[in-house]
Amino acid sequence: MKTINLAGGCFWGMEKALQQLDGVKETTTGYANGNVANPTYQLVCTDTTDFRETVKVEYDPAEISLQKLLKAYFICIDPTVRNQQGHDIGSQYQTGVYYVDDADFEVIAEAFENEKKNYEQFFVELKKLENFYDAEEYHQDYLIKNPNGYCHISLDTYRRLAELNKE
Repeated sequence: MKTINLAGGCFWGMEKALQQLDGVKETTTGYANGNVANPTYQLVCTDTTDFRETVKVEYDPAEISLQKLLKAYFICIDPTVRNQQGHDIGSQYQTGVYYVDDADFEVIAEAFENEKKNYEQFFVELKKLENFYDAEEYHQDYLIKNPNGYCHISLDTYRRLAELNKE
């Protein structure tokens, strides 16, 4: 099993999207790379903690490659905006890839370089994971528990992920 942390705006939608992929074994919503211990959602929303709403993804590299996981990630996000995805605005919604294993950096950096070619502006963070705190229980699997809950990821994006999953 391997782990990667992906921030793609509101973690509810990102978690649901990543759960659709074969090879993703577990997801946990939480807060990554901030400047206080044990943050709460309310604190993170003050825009003072530097935390990003993030999904910790545990995956089986024998079933899904990091390259394919990153391709799915880039399908889900708009890399041309800073501190925003969809209608969600604030530093907690900044997109980013936070790696745990130094051996993954080269693969991630190559994916970033390939993706950057498609845009005039590119604001996705690429950093080593410094810290991660699980979000409150009500955020875990939120869209499974609340199927009609808010999600910034479009139905077309889910269709594209389904097609990618078949590859």
